[in-house]
Amino acid sequence: MSNRILLATRKGIFTMDRHDASNEWTIGQTAFLDDPVSMILSDSRDSTTYAALNLGHFGVKLHRSTDGGKNWEECAAPAFPGQPAPAVPGTESPAGPRGDTVQQIWSLEAGGTAEPGVLWAGTIPGGLFRSADRGSSWELVKTLWDRPERKEWFGGGAEQPGIHSICVNPQDSRHITLGVSCGGVWQTTDGAQTWQNRAEGMWAAYMPPEQKNNPNIQDPHRVVQCAAAPNAFWAQHHNAIFRSSNGSASWHDVPSMGPSVFGFAVAVHPRDPDTAWFVPAVKDERRIPVDGALVVTRTRDGGKSCAVLRQGLPQQHAYDLIYRHGLDVDETGDRLAFGSTTGSAWLSENQGDSWHCISTHLPPINCVRFVR
Repeated sequence: MSNRILLATRKGIFTMDRHDASNEWTIGQTAFLDDPVSMILSDSRDSTTYAALNLGHFGVKLHRSTDGGKNWEECAAPAFPGQPAPAVPGTESPAGPRGDTVQQIWSLEAGGTAEPGVLWAGTIPGGLFRSADRGSSWELVKTLWDRPERKEWFGGGAEQPGIHSICVNPQDSRHITLGVSCGGVWQTTDGAQTWQNRAEGMWAAYMPPEQKNNPNIQDPHRVVQCAAAPNAFWAQHHNAIFRSSNGSASWHDVPSMGPSVFGFAVAVHPRDPDTAWFVPAVKDERRIPVDGALVVTRTRDGGKSCAVLRQGLPQQHAYDLIYRHGLDVDETGDRLAFGSTTGSAWLSENQGDSWHCISTHLPPINCVRFVR
């Protein structure tokens, strides 16, 4: 069971450590204080930690640590072909030949165990990048970038589309599934040589009726895959919760997940594909918990029924929004953690039946990761 949690926030990385004697969680190490950290990855293959920074005018940066976050070194950041070297302070951000500049590293995942050193990164705008050397260099996956369907993609929360979910099949690292806002679900089974849109069955309430079922404009806020049953996927979409049990060949919506089917975060049990967790909110303009009560919803039967979990969570005047990567489940499937835009973090030791707050007053939390 994981005893360390990494919190990537708008003003740095905070490490939460569990003390066996007291069973309390306290803030341990910090890094990149005052720098916006958009994404963090703890690679269990070699215990390397990666941190993606979004420095705005000075561009995106990527750092790695091989000693648990005590020391960091800057490595290469994904960049579009033809883009000059990263800007130095006081200069303009560089742009590619078509004006394409990496604005944010929105997802960062390790490749399979058969591919040590391989990393995948998804960016805004919607580029997928691969590194074969632990982030020392990156290559744009042009087979996806050059797809004609990209012309239909558009921004959801950002002005440009972005790749926020990368699911590497644990049984076959050449089999990768992506979530794109707004661009649907894309999948390769041959190591990114070819791609297929796999958003059949998703529907978009925000589009005109004739475009509602167009797979290229779907907005899956987050897509996750069950490690033990890789054909099982869950997606928290902009206007629904969707599930696939056939490797994302088709999806069906799960309407019973009250009090709302809007949200950003989703986690699936690593061994039970029928168990998943969500953090619902009021959509569009408000984007706060329903009725000001923070809850987590859970299904244990594939979406046939839903439990609304409240114990230990604030039930009045709660305005916590949970971002796409703000919810995580550890390798046991029993311990969960999530962090919010108010800088609070909660932990459950019993699959969400009860929660306790482990930190308050941190900067807004972008990503939560258990160290595996």
